[in-house]
Amino acid sequence: MRAVQVVGYHEDLQMTEAPIPEVTGPWDVLVKIGGAGVCRTDLHILEGQWAEKSQVQLPYTIGHENAGWVHAIGSAVTNVKEGDKVILHPLVTCGLCRACRSGDDVHCEESKFPGIDSNGGYAEYLCTSARSVVKIDDSLEPADVAALADAGLTAYHAAAKAAKRLTSRDTCVVVGAGGLGHIGIQVLKALTPARIIVVDRNQAALDLAKSIGADAGVISDGTQVTHVLELTEGRGAEALIDFVGEGGATADGVAMLRRAGDYYVVGYGENINVPTIDIVSAEINIIGNLVGSYNDLQDLMALAARGAVKLHTQKYALSDFQQAISDLDAGKVRGRAILVP
Repeated sequence: MRAVQVVGYHEDLQMTEAPIPEVTGPWDVLVKIGGAGVCRTDLHILEGQWAEKSQVQLPYTIGHENAGWVHAIGSAVTNVKEGDKVILHPLVTCGLCRACRSGDDVHCEESKFPGIDSNGGYAEYLCTSARSVVKIDDSLEPADVAALADAGLTAYHAAAKAAKRLTSRDTCVVVGAGGLGHIGIQVLKALTPARIIVVDRNQAALDLAKSIGADAGVISDGTQVTHVLELTEGRGAEALIDFVGEGGATADGVAMLRRAGDYYVVGYGENINVPTIDIVSAEINIIGNLVGSYNDLQDLMALAARGAVKLHTQKYALSDFQQAISDLDAGKVRGRAILVP
């Protein structure tokens, strides 16, 4: 099969021929890939940022946002059958550790992360686990929803946490209306009556944000903190979800926050430098967000099935992987880039 692989850090990806994975274990599920999302994390992988953490052996197949059709199953698999349309939770988990048994499988003690620390989905086939596959509604197509497997799931995880504390009197600021942010906005709109203010440096992104549920848009031109404070009567927002996490976004995010507010960090790339006395005196909460759980993915796909969350995509043939990577790196992708074998 064709597979796009990392052959060296700070080097271009390469298309190779690799063996089709085989079902060898009772819980294995072999998936024929229908769409693989191109994520900014993939750029960070090529830059070597994940090398020490993942300890992956090169070369290996990249790609951690995957959806497709079940091609073959192990002897113990009962939740899906051959031909089913599925989206893949990005982690392969054990099901036995304390985290898994608590429904917090994101923190599984024995997890694998295809596309990060093992072979992923920039290929024609991917072998995963029965615990990782979620059947999708017949109205949905794998290439249209693939990026919900990680980008959408991460956005959902943060937005759903924020929604638990937001009321109709509250304001939630979303920083960044790109690939993750445009999903988070829709999730917030579906889950909470709070007012949504979106901050982005791109006017087209703000226009998209308002078309999918944002109540106000603020251009990030150096005056964004002032404008958000004006919109919140000088108090700041009860919650802020930062999908950027770099370029000064973290300092701005803290400055836009109300006393006792919650700052949900999703994007990463710089340090958060806040004097401890400011955290204590204002009693603000800084909350990290990783990818969501299997149950989160089930909930997200329910929203997608009824049209409450729609992924904006740019599709590329698998052979055009380099163009997709280059477009993402250059900021030319609106929504999410999807590779289609």
